[in-house]
Amino acid sequence: MLKENSRKQTEQFLASVRAEYDAFAAGLSADSYEDAAGIIIASQAAGGRIHVTGIGKCSHVATYAASLLSSTGNPAYYLHGTEAVHGSCGQLCAGDAVIAISNSGETAELKATVIAVKNNGCKVIGVSGNSESWLAKNSDAFLFAGVKNEGGPLNRAPRASVLAEMVTLQALSVALQAEKNWDSISYVRCHPGGALGKLRKEEIEAQC
Repeated sequence: MLKENSRKQTEQFLASVRAEYDAFAAGLSADSYEDAAGIIIASQAAGGRIHVTGIGKCSHVATYAASLLSSTGNPAYYLHGTEAVHGSCGQLCAGDAVIAISNSGETAELKATVIAVKNNGCKVIGVSGNSESWLAKNSDAFLFAGVKNEGGPLNRAPRASVLAEMVTLQALSVALQAEKNWDSISYVRCHPGGALGKLRKEEIEAQC
């Protein structure tokens, strides 16, 4: 059994994250993704690639986003947030698009990575909860992914902000998948395993 205080903290967190998510989602619109999607589409048209990077918890969001983009018609690669300035920028080519994630937009390690990325001729799409941050001001396109409260004890550990970042990048992946007309046949070709790797009855009938 949870202690009374633990149960109370959990209930407070759930209420907080519902409120934060609703407020964040209410401010979203397809228009927000025009610039970011445009950079990626232009890069791909010229033979460029997508890379996603972040520091700390944002690095885990970055690996997820790279995997999601790859499985929905837009091959993407994880760029290690700190190793980038120790040789991993070698995976970049001029004209590539790099998505850089930082809740504060002020993380010192990510600043160094963004500078190195731009010095390698890449476009940067910043994702942050601070529209006045260094990252926002030094990105070629910016996606806001911010909340007021993380929730939980101390209100410090990344919780609600991670949800905002993931939803922001999921929406970008939807826009890019639709631009590619990535259908169920294409999806199953890249994702043959598990239940998702099987065509649904209505999808098979649509191919007949």
